[in-house]
Amino acid sequence: MNKITQIFIIKALVLGNIMSLQGQTKEENSLLYEKLIPQYVSWAVSVDQAGIKIGEYLNEKELLLAKEVGVKFPEKVRIVYVDEVPFPYENEHLKQMGLSLGFIGKDIKNEAQAFGYSIYVRKDLNFTINKLAHELVHVMQIERSDSFFTYVIQYLNDLAKYGYSKSPLEIEAFQANKKYDGM
Repeated sequence: MNKITQIFIIKALVLGNIMSLQGQTKEENSLLYEKLIPQYVSWAVSVDQAGIKIGEYLNEKELLLAKEVGVKFPEKVRIVYVDEVPFPYENEHLKQMGLSLGFIGKDIKNEAQAFGYSIYVRKDLNFTINKLAHELVHVMQIERSDSFFTYVIQYLNDLAKYGYSKSPLEIEAFQANKKYDGM
């Protein structure tokens, strides 16, 4: 799937829901989101690259877990402990997108997130093996996508269409939570 096709998919499923509260037309939203998705992906890739440089390597047990959940290159995975999982708050349009899709918000506390091979985790989170398994599934999903861009398109489409808890990518990750619970 090429980028133009991917953008049309995001338009069809997401654009009607996002930013319409600001009184913009769908045409204005369309033009905005043709710019926003690549901006978000570019930002997320830079977050991943930084995380790979500063993050902690997986230990032996974690490497085995990564292999078991299907990560092709578990040795590339890094865990970065932070006070707050990053989000591009400084970009007002990306902030609005994040609010409307439930990434961020008043009552939302993002505990962990995979940005490619780097997994950012809140320092105050009890990061158990089942939570790591969940994030490693996201790493595996990113690996099996054609590109990070393709993964983001699918993830956003799923959020817009199904919501977080019923998103197919999240359901797959939640299965890892259950499988490794209590380990």
